[in-house]
Amino acid sequence: MLELVHVAKNYESPGSRVGVRVLKDISLKVETGQSLAIVGPSGSGKSTLLNIIGALDRPTGGSVLFDGRDLSNLNEIELAELRNRKIGFVFQLHHLLPQCTVLENVLVPTLAFKNHASRKEVNERAVGLLERVGLKDVLLHRPGELSGGQRQRAAVVRALINKPRLLLADEPTGSLDRDSSENIGDLLVELNRSEQVALIVVTHSLKLAERVGRVMELNNGLLTNRSVA
Repeated sequence: MLELVHVAKNYESPGSRVGVRVLKDISLKVETGQSLAIVGPSGSGKSTLLNIIGALDRPTGGSVLFDGRDLSNLNEIELAELRNRKIGFVFQLHHLLPQCTVLENVLVPTLAFKNHASRKEVNERAVGLLERVGLKDVLLHRPGELSGGQRQRAAVVRALINKPRLLLADEPTGSLDRDSSENIGDLLVELNRSEQVALIVVTHSLKLAERVGRVMELNNGLLTNRSVA
């Protein structure tokens, strides 16, 4: 489903001819329903790598293929459609719209499609997912009325509403307390299995990484397998 082939990423740096090389030579394959955690020190390029995988950024070298399509051949409109239809994003900050209810926030990604499935069907999926993650009683609440863990669960549901094939989570538990972090970890692992959505998690938490299963480490621009004790 997803393949990275010799991906590299450089950023321009004043006074440097080659710039700053964040990612050097990364190759990776992720199939439907698989899960992967990426760990590494701060500043190692984990978020940069996730942004490239999610078509939010372009590599300096190498290729990113999604279902065999080279993303470098897609224009910005095609990339936006790919992100909205096939990739779900969960970030450290939930980015929920404060003026909208939980249910309205979850439905926002569906508004981009004129020919989406019936509004009733979409609403039923949203409500069903929110019930599954324990938010049945706060569907009409606004984000400011929720706990941090509840807001992050709502963000996870929003990422899944369009039935993506790939879910990307960038430090999804980084701003949460221990109990909420464990709940979000449980949720991501369970949804990876039940929704058969491929999952890539970037995290500083080795505890979360080990629960995901396959763990890789990004360091000095290179991605290597990390053994799980």
